[in-house]
Amino acid sequence: MRKFERRVISFVISFFLIASGVYYLGLNYVPKSLYDTQVMPPDRKENYYVENWCSPEFGRREAVLWDMTRVDCLTKDYAIEFDFAKKWAESVGQSLYYAKMTNKNPAVVLILTKWSDIVYVKRVERLNNGIKIFLIKAF
Repeated sequence: MRKFERRVISFVISFFLIASGVYYLGLNYVPKSLYDTQVMPPDRKENYYVENWCSPEFGRREAVLWDMTRVDCLTKDYAIEFDFAKKWAESVGQSLYYAKMTNKNPAVVLILTKWSDIVYVKRVERLNNGIKIFLIKAF
């Protein structure tokens, strides 16, 4: 019976380790096909990414609203806010405000500076409030 008990305990521990690993990967995995991703050089200021991503053919940069707030990129369909991924909450709030003020859809461009920044993308995704997510990979 002793040998059987050790096998059961070993099985239970192995099961929980594998299950927790699968759960962790499920929380942090973002399929690349879900988002429009561009690769740009690292170690630049946010303004560099706005200028190179929001071309004049695509949208208007730094659009000033009636209350003197500035939308980073205003397109036909979206009010887009750019920010580094760790400032995800700030970018979501600004995008929702700009969308309301312009009658456009909210969108954010999250600038990823390291692979672990994907957790911030997941946070925006969990809000489930219709925010379009674009990614810039800058690492």
